[in-house]
Parts: sequence; C-alpha cells; structure tokens
Amino acid sequence: MNLYYLYGLIFLFVNLNVLGQNQEDKIYNAIDVFVARPSAKALQNLTNKETAFWRNSRPKTKNELLAIVVLNCNKAYYENQFGQSQNAIKSYEKAWQVYQKHQLNNYDITEYCLKPLGNLYTILGDYDSAENTIKQYYFIANLEKNEPHKVAAILNLSNVYQNTGNVYKAIDLIEKTLQTEKLTPTQKGILLNNLGTNYFLTTKGFLMQKNAFSKAENAFLKAISLLKNYKSQTETLSNSYRNLAKLNLERNDLKMASEYFEKAKIEFNKIPNQEPRKIAQFYYEAAFICFKQAKITEANTNITAVFKTLLPHYSKLKSILPNQNSLYAETVLLDALDLQAEIYQAQKQPENALKSYALSFYIEDLFQSLLVYENSKIITQIRNRNRTGKCIAIYYSLFEKEKKMSYIESAFLLSEQTKSVVLKNHLSNAESMTREEKLILQQLQNWNTTILKEQQKLELADISKINEAIKKQNELILLLKNNKSEEAKETKTEFVLEKLYSKLENDKATMIAYFFGDNCIYNFTVENKKITLHYISLENTGFSNLMDFIRFFSNPKAIADDPQNYNRVGNKIYRKLKIPSSKKYKNLIIIPDGILSFLPFEALISEESTTTNFAKMHYLLNDFKIGYNNSASFYLNSIPFSKSKKTVLGIFPVFEKTNFALTFSENELQSIKKNFKGRFFENNTATFSNFKNNAAHYSILHLSTHASSGDMETPASIKFYDQEILYSELYNLNINPDLVVLSACETGIGKLYKAEGAMSIARGFQFAGAQNLLFSLWKVNDYTTSVFMSDFYENVKNNQTYFEANTNAKIAFLNDPEVSNDKKSPYYWSSFVYYGSISTQENTTNYIVYIISFLAVIGLFLVFNRYQKWKIFTWFSKKKSIKR
Repeated sequence: MNLYYLYGLIFLFVNLNVLGQNQEDKIYNAIDVFVARPSAKALQNLTNKETAFWRNSRPKTKNELLAIVVLNCNKAYYENQFGQSQNAIKSYEKAWQVYQKHQLNNYDITEYCLKPLGNLYTILGDYDSAENTIKQYYFIANLEKNEPHKVAAILNLSNVYQNTGNVYKAIDLIEKTLQTEKLTPTQKGILLNNLGTNYFLTTKGFLMQKNAFSKAENAFLKAISLLKNYKSQTETLSNSYRNLAKLNLERNDLKMASEYFEKAKIEFNKIPNQEPRKIAQFYYEAAFICFKQAKITEANTNITAVFKTLLPHYSKLKSILPNQNSLYAETVLLDALDLQAEIYQAQKQPENALKSYALSFYIEDLFQSLLVYENSKIITQIRNRNRTGKCIAIYYSLFEKEKKMSYIESAFLLSEQTKSVVLKNHLSNAESMTREEKLILQQLQNWNTTILKEQQKLELADISKINEAIKKQNELILLLKNNKSEEAKETKTEFVLEKLYSKLENDKATMIAYFFGDNCIYNFTVENKKITLHYISLENTGFSNLMDFIRFFSNPKAIADDPQNYNRVGNKIYRKLKIPSSKKYKNLIIIPDGILSFLPFEALISEESTTTNFAKMHYLLNDFKIGYNNSASFYLNSIPFSKSKKTVLGIFPVFEKTNFALTFSENELQSIKKNFKGRFFENNTATFSNFKNNAAHYSILHLSTHASSGDMETPASIKFYDQEILYSELYNLNINPDLVVLSACETGIGKLYKAEGAMSIARGFQFAGAQNLLFSLWKVNDYTTSVFMSDFYENVKNNQTYFEANTNAKIAFLNDPEVSNDKKSPYYWSSFVYYGSISTQENTTNYIVYIISFLAVIGLFLVFNRYQKWKIFTWFSKKKSIKR
C-alpha cells in the first residue's frame, strides 16, 4: 500500500473522529494533547479552545462547563510551572468562578483549584484573598469531613498568618491542631516543620520569645524524624534541613548551617520535575549562606543562577543585575536583588547597591498594582519600608563622605515614597474610578465589616455567616478584576522639591519629616530651601526613653505626680529629636513616623526648668505653631484654608443616664451653636444614618462622642447613638469638608504600621476625603475638652486658620485663671493634634479693586492731557506703595 495513501487514511480517520466529538470531548482531547507535550507556547492552544467555546452561542451543558473548569485548572498548573504566576491566578480564579456560578460537582475543586490558588495568593502577597480562599475550602472540608484538606487548610492559613506578622496566631493554630486532631505521621511532620518556622520568627525583633531557638530546633528535628522514611515527603524533609540551616546562621554557627544545608541539597536533588521558582529559591538560599561565609564569588554565582532560572532572556554582560524590563512580580527575584545589594555593600560599591535596590522597588510597585485589599497593600509596603531604611543609610554615608546635597535630597524623596502610600494612592486614584468600581469596593468593604463584627463574637461567631461573607467577597474581587482594564495603572504624581521649598517659604514654615528605622530615626529638616539630615540612634536607652515620654500620657496622674521628671524627660526627648530652634519662622510642620505618630510634639519641653507650675513650663508650643501631616506630598498638595462662611454638622449622642454619659458635651454643643450655624443631632437623633445622610452638606463635621483605638485584633471604632462604627466603615462616606473635628478619645490611635500610620478613626475620615482634621491621641477628659473646643471655635469664628486656632486655644487654656494647675498638665491640653493645610487663600478682593482703579485711570488717560496723565500716574503709584 502506498505510504502517502496510508497517511491520508489516518488523517481522515482522526479528523472524522474529532468532528464526531461533542464539545466536552473536544475540550478534554485538547487537555490530553497539551499534557502529553506541555510547553509555554502550547498554552495558547488551550486558550484558543476556551475562547472558541465561549464564542459559541449554543447553551452550555454542566458537563461542558466542568470540562472548562478542568481546562483552566490544568492551564493554571502549567502557567505556574512556566513562571507565569499572574496568569495562573487568573486561570484558577476563572475555574472557581465557573464552578461556583453553575453549582458544579464531581470534581475535587479544593485539591486542583483552591489549594494552589490560595498558595499563589500568599506568594504574591495578596494575603486577604489567600486567607479568604483558604477559609472557604476549610469550610468545605469541614462539611465533607475531608481531614487531608482540613490539615492542608490549617497549614496554609498558618503560612498566611506568618507572612502578615501574626506569628503567635499561627503558633496557636498549629499547636491546637497537633493537640486535637487525629493526624498521620506525615501530617504531624509537615505541621511541626511549619511550627518550627513560626518559633524561629520569634527569635528576633519585637516578637522575641524566651527559648524560641530551642523550641524551633526541636520542632524541626521532630519533623525530620517523622518524615525521613517517607519518599513522598522528600520536599518537606529538605525544607526542615534548610530551616535548621537558617536557624544556625542566625546563631552564627556557620559550620552547622553548612552541614544542614548540604543535607537539604541531597534531599532536594531527589525531587523530580521541580518548579523553576523552587529551584531559584534553593539557589537564593545557597547564595545567602555563601554571603554569610564571606564567599562572595560563590554567592554571586548562585544569584546569577536565580536570574537565569527565572528570567528567560537573562544574560550577564557588564553587570550581574538583570534588565528592569525583564522583571515581574516574584518574591524570589526580590530576595535575590536585596541580597545582591548587600553583597555590593560588602564590596564597598554603594552606588551599585542602590541600583540593585532600585530594581527591588520596581518589583514592589508591580506587586502593589496586583493587590486590591488595603491590608495586603500595607503589608507589602512594610518590605519596601525596610529596604528604604537601608537605602537612606547608604545615602547618609555617601553624603558624609562626599558632602553632595543630592544624596540628602534623594534620601528625602525615597523616605517620602514610603509615607501613607496606600492612602495616597487611594485618594489619587479615586477620581479615575468608574461608578461600578466604586460600588464594588463599597460592597467589598461592607462584607469585610460583616466578617470583622462576626469574628469579634469569638466562640459565639456564626461560621456559616462568615463563610457566606467570604464567598461574596471572593465573587466581588473577581468581578472587580474583570472590570479593571489591562491598561489601568495607579497614577503617581511626581514630587518636586522646588515646589516644596517654595510653599514652605510662602507659608513661613519649617518642616521636619521623620523616618523611623529599625535602630535609628532619621530627621529631615526642610527650611531655607535646603534639607538637613540628622541621624538619631535608638540603641541602648534611646527607644525606651521615647516610650517613657509617650507613657506619660497613658493616665492623668503620670505627669501630675511627678512634674519635674516630666520636665526632664520632655526636654531630653526634645533634644533627641533634633528640633531646630528656628528664629526665622514660627510655623512648624511635623511629618511623624512610627510611634512618633502618637507623640504630642507641642508638649515637649524646649527649655528645662524645676517649676511645678504647668503654665510656666516652656513647651515647644511656646516656640512654634505646630501642624502635622501624613506626608510632605499631602502638605504640598493641600488646599488652602478658606475664609468663606462656615456651617457645622454636629453629632452629640451625650449618652444621658448611662455609664458613659458625656455631661460636658452639652457645653461643647452650646459653644459651637453660639459661633456657627448648622444642624446639630443630639441624644437619640445622633445616629450614624443621620450623620451619613447630612455629612456632604456642611463645611465642618464635629463629632463629640466616645471612640476606641481597638487593639491588635479589634479595629478602632467610634460610637453613634444607635451603633458603633469601625474605622473602615467610614471609607464609604461621600464627604469633602473643610474640617473634621473628632472630639472623642483616641481618634488618632489604632493598629500602627510604620509605613502607613495608625489604622484609626482619623484615617477612616481621611480615606473618605477629609483633608483637615483635629483629633486626639489618648483618652481625653470631658470637661477640659469642652473648654478647649469652646476656645477653638471662637478662634475659627475670628477668621483664624484651623492651624492657628488649635495653637491659640491651647495657649489660652494654659493662661485661663479658672483652670486649676493640675488641669493645666499637658495630659489635658495637648491631646488634640491638627493635620492639614496651614495656608490661607489669597484674598482676591483687593486685586479686583486695583483692576477697577487701573481701568478708570486708563479712561482718564485717554481724556486728559500729557501733564494730567503724569499727575494721575504719580497718584496711582503712591496709592500702590501705601497698600504694600
């Protein structure tokens, strides 16, 4: 038989077979063909098959839809294998969306979709999505009594907690599981390895715990003893050895670290078909050990291997550093670049170290662009924050050596890029959002509130209600991602130093912007069109002294019982924080950072004395009018204070005949009514709905009520008559007021993130659009608050800026003969701080008068003769010089 004839018959048979297939069979056939010979290029065939399926208008059967789910799960698996993490997430999300929407079954969606999707979210820093996904399949596993999936969920949830700084939460979760669940030896080994990692994280920093090293080491060794006889657990066994290597590196036992890493390498090499990412991670760890051993050449070789593994077109020519255009959102690349920067530093190449860090910053920006949840964005920024501290240290040392101002300016700009980034981006992008995107984000926030409030019930929480809320959140996230265009990017406004210098000159102000590092604080003082950088060490007693001063404001007795000690410590901190004694300007802008956000700078003692009379102590308040801001760019872009007529929306729940009645709140109300018109809701009318429905119509929003800063688990909240509102619930308000006054306790306090600030009630209002705010830093006294507020509003009525009104109200309080000495303690008057604009709008009235006068003169000029023209212009010149 002719060979070509035979081939023709085979070709005809295959095509007839395909033509006879239904849609479901065609999809499974495409999957089988791809899996037989997978490649990055061949992935397009699966995409084409799915596109053709959806284009066909014929109704889809459940079996066909399930085939599409299987196609996307397979596609996602291989996209991840080929280093296309973001594409893999999209494919898994699509599979889960179709599976849920059409209520499909007969497929292990947890194993093949939700577990890898949750892990990818964790890798890319989308921790909220990871937590939601994991909790969802834990819920499913619990209903189905699927123990392996339950244990996997617990393990992966622990990883999320670990990455978000909730290490003790992760430890509790794993320890409880080990004690209460029936586990196989391999499950125990995997959990112990994870537990050891969490213990290891408590060996350093503020998480430091006693016996953490020995606890971590014991957990790893127990894991090894349980796993070493199971071939299926080679990867976890390798990880346990690698963890022991890291542990010994931390102890500085380089010999033992190397021995454990060699054991890890033996196990790692037994694993077939390793993902490129895991291979690159191993190279990175090898590079790190070599660096610690001062084997720089070997470290560079391993870092090069990382780049070659993850970047297809990488080539090491002039520099080991990859081209920026080849980079993508990947934590192993991030770690490798950061390590390369440290190597450059060790080689005395600071400029190259900065170049390496610049590439890391670029990758962090890519990560930020992928995230939706606020919490995940903030946690990602913390990595950036630590890197920024290292860069500022490099710039500072270069300046010390070369005295080039450009180094200080670069350090300042880098510091500025870390300040309230999430808040900044939200406000700059809010205007470009579509109505649909805003609505989705609002619904997301509402479901998040439902979860938080239900979780606060602890043992009484309704798990099914939480799961339903998580499910709704996941659906909304997918909807939001689908609505976002591919070209949509977060807008970044360039920060121009010359504009900052000019604004400070116009405002007759000095700015101090702090950067709170690991072991030091940097003080950037901006005045006279230049920046001065001060290094403030926190070593030895530096940090504890700072905390001692802040603790003075924890209760009213702390200062009153020992005013001389307060005077001494207050002056010590004043000197430590390097505050200039400027003779030129009396306006001071503070950009606090870290725990300095909780420090009342006005109450610092600029001149130490032995007096116990609080009114006679020399505070920073006596030297400067002080205003605050989240960042220099917020100050630069602030809208000047308007002298237009003010109206007030007042919320005064008062809480009469309860244990938390605010007796003097009524006095506060009357003092505001005396000075301003507006609408005032009292007692049972002071509801959240009344506030929300009226907030957009008034220039000043005043809330006199109770508030709480919350704690590590409970968010900050504020009380209305009918309900307590979390700070994040305020995000959805539609407001643009001149001023928000939060006359309540701890409205500027909340869970603190160095990069972003406090998650406080004040932040809630800022997120909603408020620019100028007056809020408190601790529990305020009802009586003294009413006295202060009365003076403040009297000052505003007299056309003082909010900035000036705040300062002058405090000075008036100290000088008030009716206020006793003990009530003049800084505890009572320095709690309220003003964040916002200090500028005033230029009064255009005079200019209009000048223009009219000038036009009149022109008219006269056309009528009168040359001599008369000369007289008129002489008169006009004199009038102008008098006005000046």
